[in-house]
Amino acid sequence: MATTLPPLPLLCLLPLLLVAFATAGGGSGGGGGENFPRDGRVIDLDDSNFEAALSSIDFLFVDFYAPWCGHCKRLAPELDEAAPVLAGLSEPIMVAKVNADKYRKLGSKYGVDGFPTLMLFIHGVPIEYTGSRKADLLVRNLKKFVAPDVSILESDSAIKSFVENAGTSFPMFIGFGVNESLITEYGGKYKKRAWFAIAQDFSEELMMAYGFDKAPALVALHPKYNEQSVFYGPFEGRFLEDFIRQSLLPLTVPINTETLKLLDDDDRKVVLAILEDDSDENSAQLVTVLRSAANANRDLVFGYVGVKQWEEFVETFDVSKSSQLPKLLVWDRNEEYEQVDGSERLEEGDQASQISQFLEGYRAGRTTKKKVSGPSFMGFMHSLVSMNSLYILMFVVALLGVMLYFSGQDDTPQLRRIHDE
Repeated sequence: MATTLPPLPLLCLLPLLLVAFATAGGGSGGGGGENFPRDGRVIDLDDSNFEAALSSIDFLFVDFYAPWCGHCKRLAPELDEAAPVLAGLSEPIMVAKVNADKYRKLGSKYGVDGFPTLMLFIHGVPIEYTGSRKADLLVRNLKKFVAPDVSILESDSAIKSFVENAGTSFPMFIGFGVNESLITEYGGKYKKRAWFAIAQDFSEELMMAYGFDKAPALVALHPKYNEQSVFYGPFEGRFLEDFIRQSLLPLTVPINTETLKLLDDDDRKVVLAILEDDSDENSAQLVTVLRSAANANRDLVFGYVGVKQWEEFVETFDVSKSSQLPKLLVWDRNEEYEQVDGSERLEEGDQASQISQFLEGYRAGRTTKKKVSGPSFMGFMHSLVSMNSLYILMFVVALLGVMLYFSGQDDTPQLRRIHDE
């Protein structure tokens, strides 16, 4: 023979040797050999380099997008603006994007069912981001993920700077004279939902500003809703965490698609006030009264919604524009709600007393249970997130139907010809 072939076993080993060489750095598309820009440009990732990015970038903020998505197109310039600022932090955050419509397997791996889906990967561990998408607020919100679990504040000016820099997107918990070790555990546990700090030195003027008159005290702030509350202890057992967990939401919660996501993480029932318009003056006065009731009944969440603002939501409780409002009910955040017999509606006059009677009747069990109209509303809320998936599924089903129809049309003459032969 003119040519001598290597033994068969050696031929079988060649692919393995090539794979080993590529893994060790001989290939350009994967492993530790991938070089990603660190200058603030938005990085394009796909299924060939995504894992390499996770392994080489400690803080990676990823936009899972679809080219046809209008929200994604509006988000793109905001990410371009935020990316160099985030890359310049003392703990840099790199911004990347993945065409999850094209690389569907990659998107599916991380639970992407709508566009855009934003995730911050901290040392490879994903946390979904649901905050503001404006560049300046995006930077402010993401900074909290690379900040210390608990900040130590040693002066009034440091406290004021902390509150200012934290912004309004997340609640804050500041322990005045509280032992740092008591807060550290919860600073890590609830880091993605709130800011935590310990104030070691502060003035009486600042105590007055934050509404407490003795220390130790833990102050919960909701700047977005202009709310604050104080916890004086006890600081052991379940009492401290109960206060923190219950204070992650404002005392009165405006019900919308964003706050429904927060309610999904809370196991308390919701005292829901349904109003005609939650932005008018009368509603504002009622919300103030509800806030006082919420402060004294922290085992319940107090929420409010206007028919004008979200008619589709209130209709699930058999309420329409023609209903007599305001109306109170207790909702289990899922499929059932309760009406308190004799307190279905708030009349004009002393609404504080009427709310007290409503709560007394609820706790005494003088209620009528009802089912929400249609599917469970938390299921409806989740469907809002995945409407794109629903549209895609409907399109695929329709396409299959068309294909089957034309396939049947094509097969009929062919079968007839075979029969004739």
